[in-house]
Amino acid sequence: MDETALITSAQQGDLNSFNTLILNYQDAVFNTAVRILGDDDMAQDAAQEAFISAFQSIRTFRGGSFKAWILRTVTNACLDELRRQKRRPTTPLEPETSDGDEIDSPKWLADTNMTPAQKAEADELEHAIQHCLDALPTEFRAVVVLADVQGLDYTEVAAASNVPLGTIKSRLARARLRLRECLRSFEELLPSSFRLNEERV
Repeated sequence: MDETALITSAQQGDLNSFNTLILNYQDAVFNTAVRILGDDDMAQDAAQEAFISAFQSIRTFRGGSFKAWILRTVTNACLDELRRQKRRPTTPLEPETSDGDEIDSPKWLADTNMTPAQKAEADELEHAIQHCLDALPTEFRAVVVLADVQGLDYTEVAAASNVPLGTIKSRLARARLRLRECLRSFEELLPSSFRLNEERV
């Protein structure tokens, strides 16, 4: 079944169709939550909350980008969590296990084809990027994750954020500038092809 048919079936209460939709977007939802919250456990909770909310409200979906709609749901869950925390996330990207052992790299970044040296470089780069994302104000972090990590266009970011298009463009421009400034201190870690696009249409 195509996505439109799955959405229609899900809106009619078909749980299997909804689950199929969620399987297509669960990685994007979780990665968005991790980037905004900076913590695996909090991201899992936010993603779960987003999926429950999406199931309860899918009848309100009126077309357009389903990806933007579902990412709006998880973004809202993340922002609600940050409001509850009343602080910026400070948990390191490499959290500890329940036994107190440090996790070398987030599991969603694992690449079995990497050499140990490549993996170490990738871990350092990932840590640098997350560090700079965490330093952004929440509203900047959310839009840059949606645009530059998840690849949404400006209109989709506006829909996902429930923020006017002009505000999205302004926030993205300022967020990207701050990210560039922050990442300059990690310049030796960045691949030569690394760019933050000035414009995304």
